[in-house]
Amino acid sequence: MDLKLFFNPIDESLSDKSFKADSLIQSVYLNEEKLPDILNIDIAIIGIKENNGYSTITDTGVRFIRKKLYSLKRSNSSTEIVDLGNLRSGPSREETYKRLKAVCQYLMHKQILPIIIGGSHDIDLGQFLAYEEDDKLISICNVDSHFDMDNQTELPSENHIHTMINHNPNFLFNYSHLGYQSYFVSPTISKIFKQLNFSTYRIGEMREDFKKVEPVIRESDMLSFDISAIQKAYTPAGNKSDVFGLTGEEACQIMWYAGLNDKLSSVGIYEYNPEKDTNDHQSAQVIAVMIWYFIEGFNNRKGEKGFQTNDYMKYVVTMDNEPDAITFYKSRLSDKWWMEVPNLNNKSIYERNTIVPCDHNDYNLALNGEIPDRWIKVFSKHS
Repeated sequence: MDLKLFFNPIDESLSDKSFKADSLIQSVYLNEEKLPDILNIDIAIIGIKENNGYSTITDTGVRFIRKKLYSLKRSNSSTEIVDLGNLRSGPSREETYKRLKAVCQYLMHKQILPIIIGGSHDIDLGQFLAYEEDDKLISICNVDSHFDMDNQTELPSENHIHTMINHNPNFLFNYSHLGYQSYFVSPTISKIFKQLNFSTYRIGEMREDFKKVEPVIRESDMLSFDISAIQKAYTPAGNKSDVFGLTGEEACQIMWYAGLNDKLSSVGIYEYNPEKDTNDHQSAQVIAVMIWYFIEGFNNRKGEKGFQTNDYMKYVVTMDNEPDAITFYKSRLSDKWWMEVPNLNNKSIYERNTIVPCDHNDYNLALNGEIPDRWIKVFSKHS
């Protein structure tokens, strides 16, 4: 694939000569006059110019985010980052999805993680479709104050999750939703998600113990983040920002967990509207710091794979009824937990979903004779 056919270079004002010597931009390969070689690259940043479900011609929003991001300090990590520039929009919305799909698919097959910034939330359909031909089932984590399941609207950013869940062929194993607010959500949709054994978490639930969202994020292949899930005080430029929502710190914590996830292979941050931002571009600053935390998490990935190695301790908990026992694994590297769920289908597409992330509380529940809810949801999808 010739990537330069898909991208416009970044704005000239973002030259590395405009930033301090210890800023992040000094360690990023930029698509300026010539697209950099992506050999040995770990992360690729992709700017999107589409907004509000319709095409626009300005790249103002992503330029503000880049300026804030690249002024942050770089770390001493060996992570190689390239900024590919802004994706050239297609003549139609669907064509833009296809272009993003092709680019993300190409990058992920080369073990390069795309970070998509800008555009309305339905752009994540292109991100999602990049997994379509991988012959595996994937899990998605979506952060949003709304469910975006309104199939009566013509606005793509308000029905993209409905499109995703109903896509044919179906390669979606699990969908998790973080940060929704009940007064924005239809009880009917909540019931549908429950019937599908999808996991949804209100902000109040998350705040009872924020660490419990870490296994949810660790299960995911793809993260889609609508910044409207963050309080308006932090991100006034979210297209649907509200007084209530996540704090900026909580948004960064989610991105840190996502960065640490060895399984996660793409990230999108959407719904930034520069026309709603403050004069000093406060929302762009929050997004920039979120990306910075993701990169720091990525820098600290442990490569936790292969549960039969000495890197893991194995615990088998005997149960009184079905199942006879539940097997848990604890990493010696990070102290994180996983549990094994039987695959009654014996289909290869389920193999990567038979050992699922959990936490110490799930292990304690099993010790007390209770089957963890997480185990039940996964088992129901296998059986």
